[in-house]
Amino acid sequence: MQHYLNYFDGQWRDASRQLAVINPATDKVFATVAQASIEDADAAMAAARRCVNSGALTDVRPAQRTAWLLKAAEAIREITEEGALILCRENGKNLQTAREEFDEAARYFEYYAGMADKIEGISVPLGKDYIDFTQYIPMGISVQIVPWNFPVSICARSLAPALAAGNAVVIKSPEVSPLGMVLLIKAIEKAGFPQGAVNLLCGKGSEVGTHLVTHQETNQIVFTGSVPTGQRILKDAAARATPSVMELGGKSAAIAFADVNLEQLLQSVKVGIFYNSGQVCSAMSRLLVQRSRYEEVKAAVVNLAESLTIGIGESNAELTPVVSKDQQQQILTMIEKARQEGANILTGGKAADLDGYFVLPTIIEATANMSIAQEEVFGPVQVIIPFEDEDEAVAIANGTDFGLVAGVFGENLNQTLRVANRLIAGQVFINEWFAGGIETPFGGVGLSGFGREKGQEAIYSYVQTRNIGIRLQHHA
Repeated sequence: MQHYLNYFDGQWRDASRQLAVINPATDKVFATVAQASIEDADAAMAAARRCVNSGALTDVRPAQRTAWLLKAAEAIREITEEGALILCRENGKNLQTAREEFDEAARYFEYYAGMADKIEGISVPLGKDYIDFTQYIPMGISVQIVPWNFPVSICARSLAPALAAGNAVVIKSPEVSPLGMVLLIKAIEKAGFPQGAVNLLCGKGSEVGTHLVTHQETNQIVFTGSVPTGQRILKDAAARATPSVMELGGKSAAIAFADVNLEQLLQSVKVGIFYNSGQVCSAMSRLLVQRSRYEEVKAAVVNLAESLTIGIGESNAELTPVVSKDQQQQILTMIEKARQEGANILTGGKAADLDGYFVLPTIIEATANMSIAQEEVFGPVQVIIPFEDEDEAVAIANGTDFGLVAGVFGENLNQTLRVANRLIAGQVFINEWFAGGIETPFGGVGLSGFGREKGQEAIYSYVQTRNIGIRLQHHA
């Protein structure tokens, strides 16, 4: 059985304790990983601080950081096949999806390599007696807590811009699905970043994660995960007023008007709620359909769900297991609660009759105020709700505490754009779910968090502005 290590201060290090890594398709342990301790966390933070204080990341010309980032991207591409297989086995996801995750990780490094030498300040006119200008300077040490649903790509999403801006980074990987990140850091190690610039710890969130968040050396916190965990982190961050980027949950709605192109909508439903078995914070977890097309769309969506192939990730099945037994049980509990509240389970609603942690693709007819339409499920479960007119659709879509993404589907561009402008969300898709990319800013409002990842805007989350004002001396 293979054993994986943590990485800090430029070395791979074991620990006295181990965490078992379970294959969700088989319910069997297939690897172990070193469980980081508080002492390991302190050592990683000390290494990061030495790196920051040495100027190894910031005294060089920014073009050097560009070169390191591009080398990292190349090394990630070289280990994609090996990494994807490990990620598939530890996470349960489709093998092709795992390949795409490593490819996306490489793209983040390529994208932010192009920005490392373009973080430019401005000159501020204050009259002839002054020279005044601004600088963007790195935060220092960025502590990044990565979730289990897309561990490799989300790690790269935060790590690449942090390094491009000149920060040292201490990463806490999830206890579930930590191994793909080990391979990612092994690839990045080959790029030649200074010692202490990148550090990876796999430890219990309640122990190591909390210690990193509250550490006196922490200059920034980047967190992607659940609302309750994010709220706890923010309470801890408040004690030191630590700047934070929070990408939390969602209960995102797609609005389908009567003139929707059904085939186009179904393509988006398939990827929107069943991609990665629905374990996506920006999943299309609610589908709102104008009543005149409601029965037709409902039947088509149910047919789509029932047509999906279900199996292990290595078979490239369309629906694979969820990440853990706990996650499976949480999803099934929420479905049962919906049933008790009077929701209509149109299809699915139970575990698949297979080894591992499978949940059948589920479509639930519900009202907008039911818990299943208000709370994040994080599984292959979509709620479908009818609406009469534009105002009602917008009211339902905006009627949760979340605001991550939303979508509008219809042939009338004036209407779709008008509705998009009324939706409370950080990103709105029109006629294609996930229409954005790594180039487009991503983040939420409300309980979905704050700050932006992806795109050019994200790099400014990893710097702070310093102003320098100079009073000139004039000779008589």
